Amino acid sequence: MNPPAPIAVLQPDWQGLSSQVKAFATLRSGGVSTGVYGGPAGLNGLNLGDHVGDDPLAVEANRQRVNALLPSDVIFLSQVHGTLVVDGTQLRPGVCADAVVTSMPGVVCAVLTADCLPVLFSDAEGRVVGAAHAGWRGLAAGILENTVNEMRSRGAQNISAWMGAAIGPQKFEVGQDVYDVFTAQDGEAARFFVKISSNDVNGLQQKYVADIYQLARLALSKVGVVNVVGGEYCTVSDAQKFYSYRRDKETGRMASLIWIEPTA
Repeated sequence: MNPPAPIAVLQPDWQGLSSQVKAFATLRSGGVSTGVYGGPAGLNGLNLGDHVGDDPLAVEANRQRVNALLPSDVIFLSQVHGTLVVDGTQLRPGVCADAVVTSMPGVVCAVLTADCLPVLFSDAEGRVVGAAHAGWRGLAAGILENTVNEMRSRGAQNISAWMGAAIGPQKFEVGQDVYDVFTAQDGEAARFFVKISSNDVNGLQQKYVADIYQLARLALSKVGVVNVVGGEYCTVSDAQKFYSYRRDKETGRMASLIWIEPTA
């Protein structure tokens, strides 16, 4: 394997949280994956997805590089675009869910993405944290609301959210079905869809570009989470930093991770 490059990460830009809360999101470079799972030059990719066709040894090496930065080894969810939220202390490999929360220091909450929206959560006191994977199906079905409610059931108050890198509002082309799902639930959602025309195999059809960041903000506002930051990236447009399924089809996965630092 080629020698890995240093790991570069995104740091959430939220403020006012407990210093015990730690979080970051990985980028596409900094590991040992190659080819379509590599970095921009096809080398040094930090693919963390073990379900996308990459060399399992490379994925394991990449995961160990990330684990070296964490208080405990991360256990990734088997994400299914659903609404189930699990407790991080009970997480086992292969568990099907799209969000994880914990109040236990040292337990890492994480999700994998490559265009879908990763959202990290913390209460102001640093007692409860969580991570959610929000593709459009999960977002429409309530994965973010469920995550917030699970955190509150553990005593979380004054919850903040950070939106990691996802497909941007100029690139997220969707059909009438997606528009109808969101607007049927909340008429306000129509503000975050822009009509476009696009040729496809069935001829000229009306389509939209959607702003997944604003749709997430709307969903969070409905459950009282208004301290929301992030949402300035586009995974499709920035091939230097990000894997993108929409752009490349066969590609790697990035992780967004959060935990409560154990006290000495």
